[in-house]
This record gives sequence, structure tokens and C-alpha cells, in this order.
Amino acid sequence: MQSPTHHPVAPDTPQAVLSRVFGYTAFRGQQAAIVEQVAAGGDALVLMPTGGGKSLCYQVPAILRHRRGQGVAIVVSPLIALMHDQVGALEEAGVHAAFLNSSLTGEEASRIERELMSGRLTLLYAAPERITTPRFLAQLASLQERGLLSMFAIDEAHCVSQWGHDFRSEYLQLSLLHERFPEVPRIALTATADELTRADIIQRLQLQDAQVFISSFDRPNIRYLIVEKNGSPREQLLRFVREEHEGEAGVIYCQSRRKVEETAEWLQSEGLNALPYHAGLDADVRRRHQDRFLREDGLIMVATIAFGMGIDKPDVRFVAHLDLPKNIEAYYQETGRAGRDGAPAEAWMTYGLADVVNQRRMIDESPADEVFKQGQRGKLDALLALAEATDCRRVRLLNYFGEASQPCGNCDNCLSPPQTWDATEAARKLLSCIYRFHQRGERFGAGHLIDVLRGKATDKTRQYHHESLSTWGCGADLSEPQWRAVLRQLIALGHVATEGEFNTLALQDGARAVLKGEVELRLREAEEKKPRGKTKAGRTTKPKADPSLGLDAEAQQRFEALKAWRSEVAKEHGLPAYVIFQNTTLAEMARQQPGDLAELGEISGVGAKKLEAYGREILRVLGR
Repeated sequence: MQSPTHHPVAPDTPQAVLSRVFGYTAFRGQQAAIVEQVAAGGDALVLMPTGGGKSLCYQVPAILRHRRGQGVAIVVSPLIALMHDQVGALEEAGVHAAFLNSSLTGEEASRIERELMSGRLTLLYAAPERITTPRFLAQLASLQERGLLSMFAIDEAHCVSQWGHDFRSEYLQLSLLHERFPEVPRIALTATADELTRADIIQRLQLQDAQVFISSFDRPNIRYLIVEKNGSPREQLLRFVREEHEGEAGVIYCQSRRKVEETAEWLQSEGLNALPYHAGLDADVRRRHQDRFLREDGLIMVATIAFGMGIDKPDVRFVAHLDLPKNIEAYYQETGRAGRDGAPAEAWMTYGLADVVNQRRMIDESPADEVFKQGQRGKLDALLALAEATDCRRVRLLNYFGEASQPCGNCDNCLSPPQTWDATEAARKLLSCIYRFHQRGERFGAGHLIDVLRGKATDKTRQYHHESLSTWGCGADLSEPQWRAVLRQLIALGHVATEGEFNTLALQDGARAVLKGEVELRLREAEEKKPRGKTKAGRTTKPKADPSLGLDAEAQQRFEALKAWRSEVAKEHGLPAYVIFQNTTLAEMARQQPGDLAELGEISGVGAKKLEAYGREILRVLGR
């Protein structure tokens, strides 16, 4: 057999590391510029979407600086699972890395600290609360004195900002790193940060002199679908999963722990492989469920937002929301966990009037100051505008992050444009009815309002003599779901607000112009309730097949054989299968059928260490 060859590049360049260590032929997007900046000793703030290759932006400079004798890179990471998988992947690629966290025994932690202090490690992962302890800071100072502290990488940097969607107070202490070690370069990375959050990250981490790299926020392989809650949201979800993603991995987000457990149990009863995950579960159960999700194919995780940050599983084919997230950043971050491998994936969400009311109430009742609350209301309004949009979802989403784009042709609104109607008169009737309540010193919620509009006699309407109101029955031509859709959109547009624990309705300043007929309102038509087993009307296309499945029959057999082999190796090493090789790499092996190690080494994702460790076995599985 020929000996393995890689592209002829100088051994100590970013391109050499990328090729020989990670098996990739070229950097993507701004990766090369970021690597050059940090490897040369400069600071950087990196905004790059999930799946865009953020980890390479600090791993490659860390390897380069270590080879130049500049010591160990410290990676700030908030999650044990992420540390474990990243360290496992680096060791598989031939890079000496380790983590320090609570999963280690005292003896294991001592051994890693000895390796750290010796300068043998290339990267060390640790949580922010450990890094800022006096003991660890003293160890860092000792390393710096000996010229063995190469750089700091602060992952999930949005956690430092109160404006971010996942604020963590322990991140605030990370300003200590610049104060104690001003000469050590830092790279802060996040997948989501609007302008306000970016400014907060720069200020709190003292990155004023850092070069800022903002990649496109577009994830073209993700299809965005948002549907109105109609009858049973769980039935809507089940229909979506069964018809579009049977047997595929996915994440389903719910707002409450109880809803997580009930949904997971219900999906199991419907024959789906689903597990619950939330902060209230026993730590061992959480860890076991997360490990199963990372290591098994086709498993669905039903979770609160406690699950997800740092989950590197590349073949998640869908992310679903049964409840409205808090803001667009959270929505973008959570949906971004789908399709990290670049293959088609879907972000599906169902929402209704109660979601809008609940999110507004949570903001209003929070103990935060009014300035912060106002900021959160603005962020919620932007998410509601996305949910109610009749134009391209992707254009709206990217515009929020300051990025201009053209209609994508691949979201639900582009594929099946929603019907709109002139709802000006209906809105005036609804607002007038609320106004009549106010004139009488009364406050009521959505249900009673709709009863009055439709002229539906109930004990409550009789008790308040509401049949005498001028608005009684003025909306009898519309159904209850139609009125709920009108009210939901008027709340989203800021013309109506909900107040107090009973969610009573109140007019806002913008209602005046609508009541006077000064503005025209074109709203989405309410979606008709669909029977179980039917797809959304107008849905004529399915996502394209995963490229790893776009193989002929013989190549598919080779692919399955490679997956079986990879599964055994992953179990042996205690790692998720994708850490050994991703599906896209295995599919390319199955398609190309390399005849020797040299040809195998040219396949994207096959680095020198993996070629040496697994090359002959792979050729054997391929029958070469």
C-alpha cells in the first residue's frame, strides 16, 4: 500500500494544521482571518452561526502557538458534556487536550493539573467558576511567568451579557483574565448576539481592542416553519414528526418541566423513541439521557432550555418548539442545533394566543428594572413579528441581526404563501368592545370578549348584562378561532396588552389610530383545524434527502458497514460516533471507495492521526 500523503504545505501554518490534524482542505468563510489574528497574538470577538466551525477558530491557533513553544490554551466552556466531547475529538485527532470539571476524581484532577503545569497540554477546558478561583488564577500566573500560557478562548460569550438570552453571572468574573494577564490573547465566540449584546460582551470582557468578525447568520440548510396552535398542539407535532422525520434525531422544546415530562411520555406511548430532559431531573438521569441522545441514532429529546448549549450532535434533523421562546436570539440559538452537518433540517414551531400572553406576563412580573423589561419587550415583539410574518421568515430573521437578504424560497411562507385579509373592521369591533368594558370600569380576558363579540349568551354575559352593549354580537360572522387569531395579532402588534394574573385586556396607544380607521390592517387568516394524519395545506415539497443517503444501493451498503464499524470504535472509546467520523465523511468514503491510504487521506475529515489509527481498518471494511 502507498503511504498516506496530504497536501504539501509548510508544517507550521494554519493550512498545515487544518489539513494534517483535522483533514480539511480549506478554511470556510472568515475562519482563516480569525486564526491568523489569534495565532499572531491579537484579540478577537467572533460571531458565527452554529455549525459554522467556531471551535476550529481557537483550536487551530492553540495548536500553532503550542508548537511554537507558547504553552497551553485555556478554553472557557460552560458544559461538562461539551468539554468531554471536544477533548475526545481532539485526542482522536492527535492533539493532547484535557478538561477539569466535577466529573473527575481527585486523583484524575491532580494528574491533569500536573500536565497543565508541565506545559505538555495543548488545550485545557474548564468552567468559568473554576477558572476564576484564586487557586487556578495562581496556576495561570505560574504558567505565564514561564511563558507557557498561550491564549484564552471564551466560548458561549453571550452568557456574559444581561441582554443575551442565556445570562450567567459567573461569566462576569472573566474580566479578571484581561486584568491579570493583559498580554495573553483572547478570543470570545458566540453564535447569537444582536448589536446590544455585542456591545455588552466587548465592555464586560474588555475587548475594546479586539478585531470583530461577524459571519453571515444564514443557515440555508434549515427550513423555518411556524404554525398556529390549532386543536391539539401535540397532535400537530406528532403529525410533523411522523410525516417528515420518522426515525430521525430531533429536539423538542417546552417551557415547563411538567410539559416536558408529559410530552415525552405521550410521544413514547405513540411509539416514538423520546426522552425528557430538564434541570429538575436527577443529575445522573440527565447525564444518561444526554449521553443516549449523543450516541444513539434517531432519538428525540424533549427538553426545557436547560438542554442544548454545546450539543455538537451533527445529525439533528429537526428542532421543534411547543411553546414560544423568549426572543429571537433564543429561537435562533435553539433552532441552530438542527443540521450542524449542513444537510437539510427543519425548525418547526407552533404558537398561539396563550404563548403571547404568557411571555408578556413573565416580562411584566419579573423583578428586573423597567429599562431591562422594556428591552425584553422589544425583543419579544421582534419574535412575534417573525411568527406573524406573511413574507419570508429567513429575511425577517436575518434582518434582526442586521443582515440583508433575499427571499429564501425554502421557508413555509415562501413555499406556501399565507392568505391575508382586510381585518381593519374586525379589529375595530374588537377594540371597541374592550373600550366599552373600560367605560363601565370592567376588565375581561379573551374568552369573555369573544363571547360578547359573537353574541354567545353565558352566565357571565348575563351577570354583567353585556347583551345590552352596542358591540354585542357584532362579530357573529367570525368563528372563535378567527377572533382568537385577530386578538393574538393585535397583541403582537402592540394595540392590545394583557394585565394582571387573570390576563385581562387593555387598549394601548396604537389602538386609537385603528379605532379611528386611520390605518389598514391586513392580518393572517386563521388556519383551519386539520384532522390527524393530514399535512399542512399547500405543503408540496419535503426537505431534500440527507446527502449521506443519496447513495446507490451498493454505496449504501458500504455506508451502513462503515457506520457499524464506527459504532464499535465509538463504544470502545466511550465517545459519540460522530467524534470518530461524521456521516458526511463516511458517505464520501462509501461513494469514492478509496483504494489505498493515500486516496483515503484525501477525503474531507480524515486527518493524519485518524488515517494512521483507522486507515487500514476502513479499507478492510470497504473491501479494498
